[in-house]
Amino acid sequence: MRIFALLSVLGIALQVPVVTAQDGSISGPTSSSSAAGYSCDPSQCQLPNCNCASTSPPGGLSPSDVPQFVVFTADDAVQSYTIDSVNQFLAQRKNPNGCPIKMTYFTSLNYTNYTLVTDWFVAGNEIADHTMTHVGSPPADEINGNIIALNALAGIPLDAIQGFRAPYLNYTAQTLQLLADVDFTYDSSSASSIPVTDPGTDAYWPYTLDNGLANDCLTVEGICKGQPKIPGLWEIPMYAFFDNLGVDGPHLMDPWLDTANGASSVNDTATFEYMQNTFTAHYTGNRQPIGLYTHPIHLSTTYPGVDPPNSTIQMINQYLDWAQMQQDVWIVSNEQLLAWVRNPVPVSELDSFEPLKCPTPQVDPSLQICNGIPQNEAGLLEECDFPDFPFFTCYGCPQVEVSPSNPNPPQQVPAGQQMRYRLPANCSTPFWDPIAGSCLCQSSACAFTDNSRPIGPNGANLTGGGTGGDGFDGSGGTPTPTYINFNGANPVKLWSGSLVGMMSALAVGAFGAATGWVLVNV
Repeated sequence: MRIFALLSVLGIALQVPVVTAQDGSISGPTSSSSAAGYSCDPSQCQLPNCNCASTSPPGGLSPSDVPQFVVFTADDAVQSYTIDSVNQFLAQRKNPNGCPIKMTYFTSLNYTNYTLVTDWFVAGNEIADHTMTHVGSPPADEINGNIIALNALAGIPLDAIQGFRAPYLNYTAQTLQLLADVDFTYDSSSASSIPVTDPGTDAYWPYTLDNGLANDCLTVEGICKGQPKIPGLWEIPMYAFFDNLGVDGPHLMDPWLDTANGASSVNDTATFEYMQNTFTAHYTGNRQPIGLYTHPIHLSTTYPGVDPPNSTIQMINQYLDWAQMQQDVWIVSNEQLLAWVRNPVPVSELDSFEPLKCPTPQVDPSLQICNGIPQNEAGLLEECDFPDFPFFTCYGCPQVEVSPSNPNPPQQVPAGQQMRYRLPANCSTPFWDPIAGSCLCQSSACAFTDNSRPIGPNGANLTGGGTGGDGFDGSGGTPTPTYINFNGANPVKLWSGSLVGMMSALAVGAFGAATGWVLVNV
């Protein structure tokens, strides 16, 4: 059993309660063809905005013309320890086009160091929603507040937060509707729980909910058999590995923590073998994606109290080494995977496929600007010294800790300083100077427009900007404005503001890290 305990950033034990938590594991099939009752007319449901749940590659491509995508995701708080953990697997790797690896970080906010979220995003990675306080089957304020706080304190554009994963993988049909209500692009909380070699496999390529869900039909009430119908909302299933027990031996999140083949103890060799075998089944079949879905704190070598076996870390790297030796294998984020599914091109054209490229924002390294690039922001971060979980930010410390009821509190301004300006809707993160309140972007090459999201009180549309608070709290701050589209046109993001590549956590470790979850096996 896995138990999470809260420790201080210095590694000194705190006297706090411990809580047991589900961990995203499954023990058998979570769906079946009869339970799914799924029906979809591909002549009516067509890309890029509709896709039927299917085991066949999108766009009518032959499997031999399809890349084998390996999706890498991480869940929970972002700290220097978790960044170190991810980097030990990805920092040294590149995709076939020479670009560094991107991944998706499903971010919850308790114990998160916001400046590391900024840095990770500007380094090219996807930041996604995992609720504010890590609650399963979350209410709207947990989902929406996460977007607001990540925008306000980490400078993540509202429109960039397009994905969601439910903590503990606990979600309902209502959860999915809440995502659609605030313009999410996709959910990734469901499990693909039947091997691709089984005729009844539920290993579908990502699909839209125009015709309901086709996964988790045996475990989540009120879904499947055509429900919930949510046109345009994508589901990216989480694809399980399977050991020698087949459908009775699935492994989903953090498979290296599981025992294999009915054994009583973890065996890295057995884990490596079933990960290889499951990959091969995907690769030699219809090339449905496969994933490494991680809680990176489990494998941290730098967090006090966590001591993962070196053999396990070597095994995971050995698996990725082996996978990358195969032809046409790409390690990607959910965002990149979905971009390809919506516009599938054969492997021969991937070199020119924009979502897999690695553009770099051109920011003078000598400039002092708090923008998510370590050499620019050194010495400019504000430390928000809250007793539960201190953090750093470029965008001004809030007077109180963020919460679902107050995700963007007014700023607490240090004596002799001024309020910092939050990321506005017309400047991308690496070009925004929150201290001067100005944008370095002066050309079409870095033009940017962030879309609004209906995430404010009573569904009000919000966009970036302001200094925090609601304008009525006596702080003198400027609230985040509701969206005003001056030219009457639909806003379009012309450049994502992402610097592709894995930055080393060593570059940001000097900034400190907030407290985090520590894994204790009992």
